[in-house]
Amino acid sequence: MPSNFLDPAILFFVFGVFAGLVKSNLEVPQPIAKFLSLYLLMALGLKGGFALSESTVGVHVVLSITLALVLAFLVAAAVRVVQGSATVAMITAAGLVSPLLLGASG
Repeated sequence: MPSNFLDPAILFFVFGVFAGLVKSNLEVPQPIAKFLSLYLLMALGLKGGFALSESTVGVHVVLSITLALVLAFLVAAAVRVVQGSATVAMITAAGLVSPLLLGASG
């Protein structure tokens, strides 16, 4: 059996489909359901993180996000100093920086 079938995400999906096909009245206690959902999210996040670390795209993603956060902070700080309202500064920074991020994503 290939090792991909032993991946937690694949196993959750396969067992879920199997339980649905046999019309199982599957009930999982709430604490176990919380643990399983956290485990699944962590497994997916770690797998994605390892894949991202092995590619060269990770450096560009980190650089883009860092520059966007710095730019947003600088815009918000400048508007806050000039205008005096933190709410207006935050909304203005989001409005100015979000099109740059959307344009840079592809």
